[in-house]
Parts: sequence; structure tokens; C-alpha cells
Amino acid sequence: MSVPQARLFDLLQIQCRIFSQTFNPLRLRTGNRVLRQRLRGPSVAAYYPRRVATIKDLMKMYKGFDEDMETWDDDEEDRLEHLLLAKQRGKGAPKKKRTADENKKMKGKKKPAVAPAAPKALKF
Repeated sequence: MSVPQARLFDLLQIQCRIFSQTFNPLRLRTGNRVLRQRLRGPSVAAYYPRRVATIKDLMKMYKGFDEDMETWDDDEEDRLEHLLLAKQRGKGAPKKKRTADENKKMKGKKKPAVAPAAPKALKF
């Protein structure tokens, strides 16, 4: 004695509902396995240390507070000095590429190649 196919589907559907599984009789790829995994975002965010305030952040925060206040960022000054020395040695960053509009203005029309002059006719 065999059990009807519809009855087996109903049983499978109830079983999936009880055990909190998705009912997928056609066994299509739904990506459910990926969705059931634990989220990685919080653990990745916790891996990196919290960002501490820098002198640059403090300068932005208190920009209009006191005009006479001078701040000095040693790391930034060292970086700028290093860039200046590299540029003097010819090792600096290359020039930025021009935009398409500037290239068109600079190119202009191409001039046709000048044909060589025809030799003069010889008189005898």
C-alpha cells in the first residue's frame, strides 16, 4: 500500500513549519543557507580599533571657536615635507589627467600633412 504524493507533500510542509525550515519541494537554489548564517558585520567592525580624534579633527571642530588658537600637526608637517622633497627629486605624483573638454580645446583640428613640393621642370 503506497501513500499518495499529495499527502507526502503536506507532511513535508508541516515538518518544515515545525522545524523552522523553508519548504522547497523543487529543490531550487534560494540562497537560504547564506541567509541563515550569522552576520559578519559586527565582528569585522569590532576587529578594528576605535578611531581616536586627531589634531585635524580638533581643528575642524573648533575652527570658529578661537581665531588666535594655533595648532601644529607634526605628522602632517612631516608628510608635506616628505612630498616636497620627493617632488624636488622628480619622484612626486604625476600630473593629473586632463578632462575630455580640455583635451579637445588643446588639440584643435589636425593639420593635413604637407605634400612634398613637385620638382621644377628642367629646361634644355
